[in-house]
Amino acid sequence: MSTRQKSILILTVVAALLMCNQVSFAEDANEIVKKADHAAYYKSDSGRADVTMEITDSLGRTRNRKMAILRLDVKDGAEQKFYVYFHEPNDVKGMSYLVWKQIGKDDDRWLYLPAMDLVRRVSASDKRSSFVGTNFVYEDISGRGTEEDEHSLLEEEDGKYKIKSVPKDLGSVEFSYFISWIDKSNYMPVKAEYYDKQGKLYRTIEAVEVKDIKGYPTITKMKATDLNSGGNTVSEFSNVDYDIDVEENIFTERFLRRPPRKYIEG
Repeated sequence: MSTRQKSILILTVVAALLMCNQVSFAEDANEIVKKADHAAYYKSDSGRADVTMEITDSLGRTRNRKMAILRLDVKDGAEQKFYVYFHEPNDVKGMSYLVWKQIGKDDDRWLYLPAMDLVRRVSASDKRSSFVGTNFVYEDISGRGTEEDEHSLLEEEDGKYKIKSVPKDLGSVEFSYFISWIDKSNYMPVKAEYYDKQGKLYRTIEAVEVKDIKGYPTITKMKATDLNSGGNTVSEFSNVDYDIDVEENIFTERFLRRPPRKYIEG
């Protein structure tokens, strides 16, 4: 074999090895993201929590929201149903929000406005808009489908995976990509940074406190910050419970108007 042939063979082998590593890298990133999504949103088959949100604007003025959240998994790792009932303040008291999370297509969302006795469908185009005046968006409540983005593992640092996620449909969202940090010990996502279409960081979400509840790592305090406006929202979760006996018929439009007191009173 000539020197030239040996060189070509070596380059071919190196290229093949690099390609294998790239495929493995991509598969690793996808698997990590799926595990993180499961850790964040699919703990047990059902759950509930009381939530207090403190909204702070750029001038330091604060407003509060108090609500209860119910969750039921129809299929583990796939279809879910969420029910949110607002207790405070008076301008949102009695308002309720329903999500049917689906894989491979847009989630169905409904919002009940008691002042008008109106049930309004939340369109797919609104999923990235503010959730009832907070710095969280509708999509944050039930989670973003892992299949909606291309994921790559950037590095591993301080016991965390650092993942970059780029939307497959850039026209459907306001960001160009986001970076997330995922705890290697339990796959809990602990931080996310969102970058706009110009590549500028404009929004962050951070797990401020994580506790073990019934054997499940659970975020009990989290913060969403809008770097453009200077505002932020801190959510605190209390009376968290898992594997509750909740009936699926509660997650229907009928119960938006007739809240299930048994489950929403903490």
